[in-house]
Amino acid sequence: MTTEQGDKNGLMSLPFIMPQDCDLNVSFEFFPPKTAKMEETLWESFALLSQLAPKFVSVTYGAGGSTRERTHDIVTHINKRTGLNAAAHLTCIGHTKEEIAEIVDAYWRDGIRHIVALRGDMPDNTGKYVATPGGYEHASDLVTGLKKIAPFEISVAGYPEGHPEAINMQLDLLNLKKKVDAGANRVITQFFMNPEKFLSFRDRAVAAGIDVPIVPGILPITNFTKMVEFANRCGTKVPKWMLQLFEGLDDFPKTRELVAATVASEQCRVLHENGVRDFHFYTLNRAELSLAICHMLGMRAKVAKAAAA
Repeated sequence: MTTEQGDKNGLMSLPFIMPQDCDLNVSFEFFPPKTAKMEETLWESFALLSQLAPKFVSVTYGAGGSTRERTHDIVTHINKRTGLNAAAHLTCIGHTKEEIAEIVDAYWRDGIRHIVALRGDMPDNTGKYVATPGGYEHASDLVTGLKKIAPFEISVAGYPEGHPEAINMQLDLLNLKKKVDAGANRVITQFFMNPEKFLSFRDRAVAAGIDVPIVPGILPITNFTKMVEFANRCGTKVPKWMLQLFEGLDDFPKTRELVAATVASEQCRVLHENGVRDFHFYTLNRAELSLAICHMLGMRAKVAKAAAA
């Protein structure tokens, strides 16, 4: 990887990818806003990040299908107004197979060709997973069903540190292979804080015969306390050094953002050094951190600002 070597005295060395050497692909995840103000923020963020010509953008699906219409509206709006590859999240929970067929038929008619197929979470974290009667039980079943309906491009989830409900890592990996064997085109991982966790997962997945792209999910830290709470729920380990790094920054949001951007950029740099060229950013509908990270990774605007709502 080419790096800036600094001045003649060697006093400065920036371990980042230079624009002329940038060979990255990025994608961004957004979620349906709940208020008019949040919707304004979403479209402002989308307009900024779309200038990086992402490989695709995705829009999440609320637990139990609670954002079905809003997800559909945002995805189709992006597709029609910008021409970007817009991917709709879709879950097994909350829908029968017939309802799933109706949903994806509507997506196909509206020009959506990419689905992020997930099992989904129980509404309001109401306990152990229970399959919807008459629906698909697992994400691998959903992938099989989608491929029978239309030749969608399909992304699925992977868990570098294991799904929180998995009995063990090996069985979790076998479950991922089922999704790929059913027709998934790529794996997007749950967020992680230690790049080595992803690299180990990638190597084990390849050894298990998973031959589709495995894309790391990067979470820029906008709120460290909430990130730790979420990490605890989904089984992501937060290293001690990171806890120490963000200590005392709760009341200093600007400083926290600088630290967060640096940490995530370094994570991506390590991944790039180990052959990773695709990155998926969980934006939380905010552009600043993801844009800063991509800039430090050598990415520059490639297209005119996309039309907003």
